[in-house]
Amino acid sequence: MSKEKWTTGNIPDLTGKVVIVTGSTSGLGKETARVKAGKDATVILAVRNIEKGDSVAAEIRSQFSNAMVEVRKLDLSSIKSIRLFAESFISDFDKLDILVNNAGIMMSPYSKTADGFEIQMGTNHFGHFALTGMLMPLIFKSEGARIVSVSSMAHAWGDIDFKDLAWDDRKYNSQKAYGDSKIANLYFIYELARRFEKNDKSVKAIAAHPGWTSTDLQRHSGIMNSLNGIFAQKVEMGVLPTLRAAFDSKANSGDYFGPNGKLHWKGYPELQKSNEKSYDSKISEKLWKVSEELTAVNY
Repeated sequence: MSKEKWTTGNIPDLTGKVVIVTGSTSGLGKETARVKAGKDATVILAVRNIEKGDSVAAEIRSQFSNAMVEVRKLDLSSIKSIRLFAESFISDFDKLDILVNNAGIMMSPYSKTADGFEIQMGTNHFGHFALTGMLMPLIFKSEGARIVSVSSMAHAWGDIDFKDLAWDDRKYNSQKAYGDSKIANLYFIYELARRFEKNDKSVKAIAAHPGWTSTDLQRHSGIMNSLNGIFAQKVEMGVLPTLRAAFDSKANSGDYFGPNGKLHWKGYPELQKSNEKSYDSKISEKLWKVSEELTAVNY
């Protein structure tokens, strides 16, 4: 196993690059945006809470005086909000070099999105599926563009029940639902990579996971929250797999990056394999078809 120490020092100057980071008011998303702004990219903070977004933007500008950071409203639990964001962005920009599908919720209590999706699958998968599809015209215009989705080791818990996606008939299990949404992120990226290759597109679709990183994502999980201080790595390390997926010149479409330490909890980012089920193309094709039908977004 390679122990190469890939860091933010490996990221080139990003002048002229346009980047969207979803869920960038805290944790991995905030750090992703901060690093990219520090490399002179134009960074759009796509956030649900504008006030928090403005605070993060001000913080980044105080650190990098020339930072080009813009805050835009995006609620991934609402297809209407996603459409408004995409339409506004497409009218204001003529390219999109990197889309980082980072936002997510973890093991939250049962609820549904505005469109009737179970909240975790709705936000973590369907929301990003719709957003990526709506932004695809700009992505195709951008030479060497990348789409990066942040999954999780919890994808190993995933086993999507297509007969009951909204958990209407089953007793709700928030851990299982989270795992389903995280393996869905991988099905999405791997299927997207196959479609790009089939249609001879230069865009790369790449996945990453942060290992065990201390963020407020774990606030609904008492056990994980309490163990953060013992097992978790800092967000500056946890963000590296996402950044490597976005900028490693040797990365290929369909790759998956994660920490190289024991159990992949901590460490520097390396190329990894997700579990066997996540590479099942029949499931990914089925999820793709269902996602297009339910979100009314066709690629």
